[in-house]
Amino acid sequence: MTSLKRAEAEAFYERLAAVNPAPKGELAYVNPYTLLVAVVLSAQATDTGVNKATALLFAVADTPAKMVALGEAGLKRYIRTIGLFNAKARNVVALSRIVLEKHGGRVPETREELEALPGVGRKTANVVLNVAFAQPTIAVDTHVFRVCNRTGLAPGKTPAAVEKRLETVTPESCKRHAHQWLILHGRYVCKARKPLCASCVVDALCRYGAKTAA
Repeated sequence: MTSLKRAEAEAFYERLAAVNPAPKGELAYVNPYTLLVAVVLSAQATDTGVNKATALLFAVADTPAKMVALGEAGLKRYIRTIGLFNAKARNVVALSRIVLEKHGGRVPETREELEALPGVGRKTANVVLNVAFAQPTIAVDTHVFRVCNRTGLAPGKTPAAVEKRLETVTPESCKRHAHQWLILHGRYVCKARKPLCASCVVDALCRYGAKTAA
């Protein structure tokens, strides 16, 4: 598949922006710390499922100190409906302790410090940096990976390759919102099994060779 040219990539984002000028993530949170926890919990889980669990959890533990006090056993009672909840509870309590002891209770604002936390990889760090701290990072999840490869916006064999390509083809003016535009487009339009090509605003730019009819 041939990649979109820079002008085409710019037009791609312009069309997404016209539909949704200020895209918002769908994970519920009340501060940078709860966003970090929510993103860690969202691995291999849906935002809807995570939001149901955290609605009750964040009412009692919305700071690192409160989460450490809640402990693993206490946390598990709130997140049992989320996949891999045992490992996630262990990581959330551990990262909360580190944020409390090493960062004064504040979520760090650098990728290196975030990725040093238990359960936090590059994708999670990118989401937190982008959403909580308005940094122009682009997290590549399954939706973004699919959209970028299917459309030709930023094809790559790995999430890292796709992210590197996105950094090159995404205009600076679009990097703040690129992550959310691509996720929402993949979630609701460029779906995995049956993309809604007939109603897609970037259809004319897309390189996908098996477009669906209306």
